Amino acid sequence: MLTIGITFTTNSFGQTKPSKAPSVPATDDYYGIKIEDKYRNLEDLKNEQTLNWMKGQADYTNSILGSIPGRQHIIDELTSINKRTTESIGGLAILDDGTYIYLKSTPNDQISKLYKRNGLKGKESLIFDPETYQKNGKDVYSVSSFSANKSGKLIAINISKNGGEMSEMFLMDLTNKKILPEKFDRLRFGGANWLKDGNSFIYIQSPTEDVHDMNAQMDIVTKIHIVGSDVSQDKTLFTKAMYPELNIANEEIPFVSYDIDSNLLFFMPYTVDQNQKVYIAPGSDLNKKKINWKLLTDRKDEVKNFILSDKDIYMYTTLNAPKFKVIKTSIANPNVATATLVIPESSDSNLNSPIVTKDGIFYTRTKNGVESKLYFTDFEGKKHREIATPKKAATISVTARAPKFSDVWISTTGWTTKGERYRYDLKKNTFTREQLSTIIEYPEFKDFEVEELMAKSYDGVEVPLSIIYKKGMKKDKNNPVLFYGYGAYGASITPSFNTQLLLWVERGGILAVAHVRGGGELGEKWHLAGQKTTKQNTWKDVIACTEYMINQGYTNPTKTAIYSRSAGGIFVGRAITERPDLYAAAIPGVGMMNTVRSENTPNGPANVAEFGTMKIESEAKALIEMDSYLHLKDGVKYPATLTTAGFNDPRIIAWMPAKFAARLLEANTSDKPTLLKVDYEAGHFGGASKTKSYEEIADVLSFAFWQVGHPDFQPKN
Repeated sequence: MLTIGITFTTNSFGQTKPSKAPSVPATDDYYGIKIEDKYRNLEDLKNEQTLNWMKGQADYTNSILGSIPGRQHIIDELTSINKRTTESIGGLAILDDGTYIYLKSTPNDQISKLYKRNGLKGKESLIFDPETYQKNGKDVYSVSSFSANKSGKLIAINISKNGGEMSEMFLMDLTNKKILPEKFDRLRFGGANWLKDGNSFIYIQSPTEDVHDMNAQMDIVTKIHIVGSDVSQDKTLFTKAMYPELNIANEEIPFVSYDIDSNLLFFMPYTVDQNQKVYIAPGSDLNKKKINWKLLTDRKDEVKNFILSDKDIYMYTTLNAPKFKVIKTSIANPNVATATLVIPESSDSNLNSPIVTKDGIFYTRTKNGVESKLYFTDFEGKKHREIATPKKAATISVTARAPKFSDVWISTTGWTTKGERYRYDLKKNTFTREQLSTIIEYPEFKDFEVEELMAKSYDGVEVPLSIIYKKGMKKDKNNPVLFYGYGAYGASITPSFNTQLLLWVERGGILAVAHVRGGGELGEKWHLAGQKTTKQNTWKDVIACTEYMINQGYTNPTKTAIYSRSAGGIFVGRAITERPDLYAAAIPGVGMMNTVRSENTPNGPANVAEFGTMKIESEAKALIEMDSYLHLKDGVKYPATLTTAGFNDPRIIAWMPAKFAARLLEANTSDKPTLLKVDYEAGHFGGASKTKSYEEIADVLSFAFWQVGHPDFQPKN
C-alpha cells in the first residue's frame, strides 16, 4: 500500500506540520520471525517523495525549535564564553625540528585556520585560511587534517565540506606558501602518509564521492604519489583484489600505513572490532611489484593498539587480561607468542593505552571510569612508579612528541574541572603549566557538585552513574534530569569539562552520565556484556539508572530526558520503546535506530563485529531486539522526541533516523511533539562552524527543557 504526497495540518505553534510519511511496506522472514517494515521505501534517498517528506519535516522542526524561548539564550551564552578565549588551539603536530603546526581559532573565527611557529613561543605565521577555499559562498570548508613531510618543507592539507568526512587534498610548499598544482579527491580516510624521502607519500582514495554508496569505503584504493607528478598516473599500491591470499572479508576496510622512523609498512583489514589484525612488511617492499605481508597480530591475540619504540613493538591487549596489559616483541623478529610482559593487568582499574618516549613508558590507570592515576616504567617494565600530578584528577591523559624524544605532556580534567596541560620533566619530576589555548575562568560553573553512584540494574549488576548538579540541590522529586550515555565499542565516557552540557546544570538541571554495559568503563568484560546478544544490557542499564534517580527522590518521569548520538541511538531508542513511561523527552542524534537493516548501509558491514549480522540466527535475533524502529507499537504514548539526521553522514545513513521518526509519527498517541531534524549541511559530527555547533546543542537542551517544564523554555502560546 502506498501513501502518496504530503498533506498539512496546523500545530499549537501555528506552524505548518507535514503529516505521515509515504509508506511502501515490506515484509521479511528472519528465521521464522516475520517482520513488517512499513517504511522500507524511505531507504531510497534519491526518491522525490522521500526527499520532499524529509525536507518538509526538517523545515517544520526548524520552525518549532526556533520558536522555543530560551534557545537563543543558550547560543548567546556559548558565544559569550567563546569570546573569553583569545585563541583556541588544537590538532598540534610537532615536527622533528621543533616546528609547531596547529589549528587555531579566535572569537571572530567560525572556522579554525592553520598556523605554524618555531616552538612554543616562536613567531606565528598563517599557513592556510579555509575561508579562502569557498567555491559558491554557501558551503563551509574546514581543515579536516594535515601532514607535513619530515623536513617540514611540504605539507598536505585536507579540506572537507559542511562537516562531512569526504575530503579534497592539496599540497603546499611551506618555504613560500605556494600551493602546488596536484589535487586529490575522494579522500574518506585521512591524507598524506609521507615516506622517508620526503618527496612521496601514500594515500587512500574512495571509488566514489557518494557517501550513500555501499562501495564508498569497502573498495578503497591505496596509492603512492611522487610530488610534481601527474596524479592520474599514481601507482596503485593496494586493493583487495591485488592480495587474494590475505582473504580480506567483504566487510573489512583495507588500511595501509607507513611508519617513517621504523621504515615499516602496516596493513590492517579494519572493522569496528577492537581486536586488530595487523600485517607488517619492510618499507623497501614499496619498490617491489607486490608487498610481502607477514601477519603480526591476529584478532585472537586481542591486541587493541600497538606502539613502536626504536627497537620494539609494544602491544596493548586484553588477552587473559580483561582490564588490559602491555606486552612487547622486537621489531627485528616480531612474535606475539614469545612477547614479554611489560605492564601487568590491575585487579581494580583499567590500564589505558600507554605512551612511549625516549626515556621510557608513561601510562594511566582508571578506576570505575572516573578516577585516574599516572605511572612510569622503564622499557622492560622492571620498575614501576606512580607520579603525583599537580591536582587530583578524574581524567589524566598523556601525549608525547614521538618515541625518539623526551617531550611529554600531562593533561588533567574532570566533570567540573577545566582542562589543564603541563609539560613534565622526568629527571626533575616537575610539572610546568604549558597551555596552548587561552586560560580562562568559568564562574558560571563554579558552584557545581559531583556524585559518583552505583545503580543496581535489572539483573543485580551495579552500574556506575555520575551526576552533576548545582550546590544546594534538593531531592524534592522535581529536578530536571538529562540522562546521557553511549554503551558501544568499549568506549568509556570519562570525566571531561563539557561547557555545552554543563549549561543544563547551570539552568538548574541534573546531568546524569550512565556508564552502561557496552562501554569500557569497567574493562573488556563490561564491553562484551553489552555487545551483540548481550546488547539489551545497554538500555536496561540506563532504565535502571533512571528508576534509581526517581526512587532516590531526585526527579520524576515528567522531568526526565535522555540523549545520545550515533550508536547511542540504541541507548535512547530502546529505553523509550521499552519504558516510554519513564521519560518526558528523548533526543537520539544521528542514531542507529534500525539495526536490522544496518548491513544495507555503507558503514553497516564494518559494524558487524560490534552489533552482529543478520546471517547468523542468534545475532539476527539480537539485532531485532535492539532495533528501536521495529519496537515502536501502535497506540502507545511515547515521550516527546527530537530525532536528528545528517544528510551527508557516512556512518549513520540519513534514512535510518528518518524511518524511526516516520514510524513514531504514525504509532504515537501522545500529544507530545515528534520531530525530525534533517541537516543538509552536516555529516555525522554535525556542521563545520562554531555557530552551527552552538545551534545543535541549543536544539538538544532547549527541546529537553521545554518538555520537562522549565519556565524559561515554555512557548507563550
